[in-house]
Amino acid sequence: MDRKLDGWGSGLLGVIIFSGSLPATRVAVGDFSPLFLTSARAAIAALLGAAFLALLRQAKPARKDLGALVMVALGVVIGFPLLTALALQHITSARALVFIGLLPLATALFAVLRGGERPKPAFWPFALLGAMAVAGYALSGGAPAAPTGDLLMVAAILLCGLGYAEGATLSRRLGGWQVISWALLLALPIMAVVALATLPESWGRIGVPAWLGLAYVSIFSMLIGFVFWYRGLALGGIAGVGQLQLLQPFFGLTLAGLLLREPIAWTMVAATGLVVLCVAGAKRYA
Repeated sequence: MDRKLDGWGSGLLGVIIFSGSLPATRVAVGDFSPLFLTSARAAIAALLGAAFLALLRQAKPARKDLGALVMVALGVVIGFPLLTALALQHITSARALVFIGLLPLATALFAVLRGGERPKPAFWPFALLGAMAVAGYALSGGAPAAPTGDLLMVAAILLCGLGYAEGATLSRRLGGWQVISWALLLALPIMAVVALATLPESWGRIGVPAWLGLAYVSIFSMLIGFVFWYRGLALGGIAGVGQLQLLQPFFGLTLAGLLLREPIAWTMVAATGLVVLCVAGAKRYA
């Protein structure tokens, strides 16, 4: 029981760290292009991860683990950040929130398909209701649809859910920070090329807030957050702890309200309350 509670606590800390990504990204894209931001943050995190692996003299992953590490890299290092950045060129962030609400459900499905987990039948109604609560909140804002953006978000959610499940399964053997570090290293050649190809034309016009945003998404969102997140999934269960992601949009919107002075509607508070109940129910039956 202590192990499971430790996993839920670690997973919640990971979600809180991830929640800062939205405000940090909103600030950073004011001066950086989305493509450069996506690739640069992965490259910076990869170099930090490589330093930790070398300093702590971590053994290379076994050959049998390379396939899963590639899936992690494609899912959470390359696929999700890139596809969401491309999708946001066609749809609003409110519309993207509809699909983010489906990510915990996708993670739970891959936990069954790839992680060998078997949640109790009562788990699934809570998971579905939580996803509907997040999607319903986003749709209440009247976010317009766009086929291209919607398809990109569907692909992003599927890749991310797969990356979460594969990474959590590997973390049981390799450790959470080792998994994300090796996955970042696998993606580094591609991310470095993209970053160099999309360098800003003028560094002088980039302000301090943009640099701070890039630092946050590179160090916390791309590396430290995954250390706690994968540890939480590995200890507490992928399907159950994955439901904590339902809280991420609301944490992010709250941070945006506090830091960026964006309005916080009463509907967000109501939806958050419903989501908390769904997460509690999912935790009981996971």
